[in-house]
Amino acid sequence: MNIMSPVASSSALDSDYLLSSPKDDEIFPTFERRVSARGLISKYNDEFVLKNTEKAYEQQYASLYFLRLTVLKPRVSKVAADAWNGMSILSQEVKAVDRVLDVRQGEFCWIVGTIYIEMSLKPNILDEITKEFWTTAPISKDKFVDPQHDAIMLEDESGRVNLVGSTIKSELLVTGCVVAVLGSETTSGDFDVVDIRYPELAPQVPREISTGHERKYVALVSGLQVSGDIHETYETSMLFEYLMGELGGSDDSKRASEIIHVIIAGNSFANRDSPVSRDEDSQDNNSQKKKKKYGYDSKSYNSKPTEALDSLLADLSTSVSVDIMPGEQDPTNYSYPQQPINPALVPRTRRFLGSSFRSVSNPCWWDIEGLRILGTGGQPVDDIFRYIEDDDRLQMMEYSLRWQHCAPTAPDTLWTYPFRDNDPFILNETPHLFFAGNQPEFKTKIVDGDNGQRVRLVTLPKFSETGQVVLVDVATLACEVVSFGLNGAGR
Repeated sequence: MNIMSPVASSSALDSDYLLSSPKDDEIFPTFERRVSARGLISKYNDEFVLKNTEKAYEQQYASLYFLRLTVLKPRVSKVAADAWNGMSILSQEVKAVDRVLDVRQGEFCWIVGTIYIEMSLKPNILDEITKEFWTTAPISKDKFVDPQHDAIMLEDESGRVNLVGSTIKSELLVTGCVVAVLGSETTSGDFDVVDIRYPELAPQVPREISTGHERKYVALVSGLQVSGDIHETYETSMLFEYLMGELGGSDDSKRASEIIHVIIAGNSFANRDSPVSRDEDSQDNNSQKKKKKYGYDSKSYNSKPTEALDSLLADLSTSVSVDIMPGEQDPTNYSYPQQPINPALVPRTRRFLGSSFRSVSNPCWWDIEGLRILGTGGQPVDDIFRYIEDDDRLQMMEYSLRWQHCAPTAPDTLWTYPFRDNDPFILNETPHLFFAGNQPEFKTKIVDGDNGQRVRLVTLPKFSETGQVVLVDVATLACEVVSFGLNGAGR
């Protein structure tokens, strides 16, 4: 469906027509936007937003793994006990073992612990220091996985054991996920795995699905990368005009009026490699590389991205509720969870704070008319991608839900704050909608749990590369993609 069927431009109408009364056969349909209660930020977000008085980095990261194991071990043990209690292997009844060090050779048992994968291609801080003194061959950071040399281990507070066997090799596992493994110790001291269990999906809050005829949508978009450059204005402006109901014909205006909430999921600002910055840098010192400099550099600062995004958000906030989430390239802290973008960067939009505009953390939970949403800027999925050979990002998101952890590789390879009292990434509840921003392409599927859970998974593509925004029906969780481009736009 083409949404680029604009109404007649005022420049094409003469003054007599504009000053005359409407004719009887002229119809100008108007639509009122669906009114919705302000989307609530879930109580789980309190743990993502750090207070200035709590930002301390003296503690070790090891405590984060122990906290995770303490919380998830009972959940995994319950699943494992339901599956394996009373089971016999080779006429020997399997038993549960509390600690890794209690495993005995020749006895079939099961143990719960945290997965750790020793990977030779994974970045190492000691190697980084070594490179300052000796030159080494560059290593690709797209994938860390090397099946021929990687070692999968299970650890708890008592020790660590190496996991072997065809079963463990065929599973999708990353460092940081808590699992239960069934098997026996070999003569070499390894643990030969014959079966594995995860915590599975956490409980889900039931919701009442409206049977009315009014449809309501949540619009999801990521990777705007607004630079303020004239070359991007056309496509990005079309998106915001569409969301405000000012683009296309009557059908498109009606659809836009059904959008009750807009979530901008990361990488909204152009990075330093934007065309504007590159053009300015190329004129300096005959295109020679600038000397690295710490602190604020007024010559290299480019205000166009913030000014352009502020203008767009201010206009959009007058029409619909908007939440903006930071991404890897946005001006906030790099470590996970990313803190909300400072509203001072968008002074025009800031006046809508508390009403129709909000700056939220990454990740973030929402409750929009009973629809529980969990979203990230995409970093956890991107990091899991490096641990496995497969490229199915929806499967990675599904396993994150089954592991009951939305950022399992933190803090190993995903930088994070060293939490001391809790692990905020543990999922105590299964969302109805789970999305990841800044992914290579749009994909979606439904995941069903054993206890009636039902989750819609969505990977959001980068708008700057695909021109796509995703609309999710609040009632049915059905997804619809609206595309914008220089050659037109359509669904």
